[in-house]
Amino acid sequence: MSDVVLITGADGVVGRLMRARLAREGRLLRLLDVVRPEDPAEGEAVEVIEASVTDEAAMRAACEGVAAIIHLGGISVEGPWADILSANIDGTRVVMEAARDAGVARVVLASSNHAAGFYDLDDVPDVGLAADAFPRPDTYYGVSKVAMEALGSLFHDRYGIDVTALRIGSCFEKPWDRRSLWTWMSPDDGARLLEACLATPEPGFRVVWGISRNTRRWWSLEAGEAIGYHPQDDSEIFAAELLGEAIDDGPQGPEERLAGGKFCFTPLGEHQQK
Repeated sequence: MSDVVLITGADGVVGRLMRARLAREGRLLRLLDVVRPEDPAEGEAVEVIEASVTDEAAMRAACEGVAAIIHLGGISVEGPWADILSANIDGTRVVMEAARDAGVARVVLASSNHAAGFYDLDDVPDVGLAADAFPRPDTYYGVSKVAMEALGSLFHDRYGIDVTALRIGSCFEKPWDRRSLWTWMSPDDGARLLEACLATPEPGFRVVWGISRNTRRWWSLEAGEAIGYHPQDDSEIFAAELLGEAIDDGPQGPEERLAGGKFCFTPLGEHQQK
């Protein structure tokens, strides 16, 4: 197949959600994770690779014949600095160097809202916070995502690789608490965003918010719309379930008013769930 897309971290939450949604006739999904992704079902056009993004030889082999990389691999929560440094920062370096050496033209990086976690609602203009707002990381994890964006910029400017860094909010089947009504990206919109990143005709380096078209939205959709991302889903359909009689309330308290939520208050280096 001429269209081979490598997905790192393919057995993670987002990777599993995207697997079926990114399937296309003529496209082969090459799925890589430290936990072996499920073997392909009959007729499913996938290859599975059990490897770490920090394994330089494995990444070079995985990038052979690849048209684009969706880099989801790494630690997705706060953790000890040494672990974050190895998996998220050095792992991204390994991915970008392997992409360069293999001649991969396009890379999509899974950054995070935690790269800008200390923005308060008072900092947000009416049109929403711009995707390329100056970083204000909330954790070592957030710092690793800032470094990921910087590596993407470096490899674009030096080697001409098309790189999109996605500051993803909360990509799950449905929002699970009050804050996630403001940060949610539906899995279907996540796939729409990735397809826009893979299809945009304008090479460059860009940062884009990974967010649905939520009624309750902090972040601007402008950068995504510029590359053809037009989200269709809205977390408001879950608002009554999550808010009850408080459905008209805005974010309450610092954990809801800060973009990074409880990440802004967890001790650095401690494990913290999303």
